[in-house]
Amino acid sequence: MDANTRNRLEAAGIDPTHIDDPHAAWLLLFDHFGRRATVTDRYAIEAAARHLRPHDLSVEDRERLSREVLQTQFPGIELVGETSKTPVEVLPYDPRWPLQFARWNRRLSSVLPATTPVRHVGSTAVPGLVAKPIVDIQISVGDIGEESAYQGGIESLGLPLQSRDPRHRYFRPPAGSPRTVHVHVCGIGSSWESDHLLFRDFLRSTPEASDRYGALKMRLAQQYRNDRLAYTDAKTEFILATMDDARMWAEKTSWTIPPA
Repeated sequence: MDANTRNRLEAAGIDPTHIDDPHAAWLLLFDHFGRRATVTDRYAIEAAARHLRPHDLSVEDRERLSREVLQTQFPGIELVGETSKTPVEVLPYDPRWPLQFARWNRRLSSVLPATTPVRHVGSTAVPGLVAKPIVDIQISVGDIGEESAYQGGIESLGLPLQSRDPRHRYFRPPAGSPRTVHVHVCGIGSSWESDHLLFRDFLRSTPEASDRYGALKMRLAQQYRNDRLAYTDAKTEFILATMDDARMWAEKTSWTIPPA
């Protein structure tokens, strides 16, 4: 078990050398640390209880544990699509990514209600930042529960629904197809909408934070090349800490959500 997970367990009052119920131990960790308790912690706890190393867990075990963690982190989440087995690949910034977004923006705008905000988010929206070669797009709607207003249009472009939870809907190409775009639907005025835009704009304005994020992404892409959820979840600590800085930056600069 790595030192970080061991320290977290001890801080939560759990003896890392005597774990009888790995699931219960991770739930205690989640109660104590919230989103900072990740799927990689769950792997470490499960492996320690079985006297294994985390990377010795089977693919089936990792998928089961990942779903268990997602259900706790995002209550009410419904996983609709098939899990992707595509390896994680992080590449240098490509100036063609904004052009790819522009093309998808036109396509999405043609099948969505007029004036629906369609925005470029994620790492490909930050000039100079390394990223998976996947354009993340955020669509804001008045009522996320009214799926008939947007689901059919998005899926007509070859992007089936993959998951839904009370705050967010997620669309991407089906497993086995080229994975070049992710579409995230959230509510207008929601924290989901503002947090992703603030994180993007803070990284655009703060090269030091962007560089640190890029170095972390490169390291995690090597460590979790064949486990996309672990790669994503392992960035959580950095993202949450950076969001604290971003909120202070937003106050100083009077940042507001930019127009689409």
